[in-house]
Amino acid sequence: MLFWVSEFNAWVLFLCIKMTSPYFLRKGSGVLARDMCKAANNTETAKNRERNKHVSGVKAVAAAAEKDPDTEPQIWLSEQPPAAGCSASPAAQTRALGSEAETDAGKARPARPRRRALRVEYEAAGGPGVGQLERDQEEAKRDRWEPRHFWKQLENIREMRRKKDAPVDHMGVQKCFDSEASPEVMRYQVLVSLMLSSQTKDQVTSAAMVKLRGHGLSVGSILQMDDRTLGELIYPVGFWKTKVKYIKQTTEILQKQYNGDIPDNVPDLVSLPGIGPKMAHLIMDIAWNKVSGIGVDTHVHRISNRLGWMKKNTKTPEETRVALEGWLPRDLWSEINWLLVGFGQQVCQPVNPLCSSCLNRHCCPSANTSKERRQTPSKKR
Repeated sequence: MLFWVSEFNAWVLFLCIKMTSPYFLRKGSGVLARDMCKAANNTETAKNRERNKHVSGVKAVAAAAEKDPDTEPQIWLSEQPPAAGCSASPAAQTRALGSEAETDAGKARPARPRRRALRVEYEAAGGPGVGQLERDQEEAKRDRWEPRHFWKQLENIREMRRKKDAPVDHMGVQKCFDSEASPEVMRYQVLVSLMLSSQTKDQVTSAAMVKLRGHGLSVGSILQMDDRTLGELIYPVGFWKTKVKYIKQTTEILQKQYNGDIPDNVPDLVSLPGIGPKMAHLIMDIAWNKVSGIGVDTHVHRISNRLGWMKKNTKTPEETRVALEGWLPRDLWSEINWLLVGFGQQVCQPVNPLCSSCLNRHCCPSANTSKERRQTPSKKR
């Protein structure tokens, strides 16, 4: 009994000493502090994981924005990550958490991409936008084929034709009609002169037109004239008998269907006896002052192929016309016939072309070939 009482008293005494001793109090507070720090560290680790997830998401958004600047970022940091450490006071920890979150968010958040400036295209009434027209013109320019030395060759031909002293300049179709006659008579004379010029030199055509005009060249006078008289007046033009028949038939059609005038379009002109595409386009240009196409005769056909103005050589004047109209600027269609006809009469002749005096001898792909053809007759002689 006494032993039990003494043991109890010793235990009570020990508890009293433990509760009042600074040593035990300091030890207990240390244990409590360790437990608190351990719990805080666990919480900090979890919060760091959450913060890293947010930062990774922001970096992924920034990378996507760099790849596609037009995409507007949709994910931003919405939570503030906690600060590391447990020794600071709650207020200091709150301030540290806020500043750290702002710093991380500032580093991770990408700059807002600049929006691309939109090109305004004004649309004209009833037509495509101006920008579309510019693109179509650029594309057409890229797709259009053009001979390598065309502009240089053209300028050289203009220089060689500067004096305008070829037969076509003085006795061509432009000089054969009566400029003082009425418009209907003038247009009819242009038509007749072109019919006579086929397979005929300008000198012979001009002489025949002078004789016809002396007998009153008009629709009425030709209808009253017999075939024999007409043949005598136009002789010696090439195929004069056939041309007498064509002139008579065409004049009758003009009197019945066009009231003595000539058609003002290519399809109707081509439908007339003895009128082909070359004549029709020249009639439209000279008589009606309208450029409907290129008048291609033997000179234009020959020289265009010699100069390399075709992607591939053409066999007929009509093939040459279609090929030239495919790439030649339209503002040159009227001039090209006059230039090449006179150039062919004086320099680039069918036989024995004068390549040595031609300004294009250094840029003409047929210069050497033409020289060989020119030397051939002299060897035979």
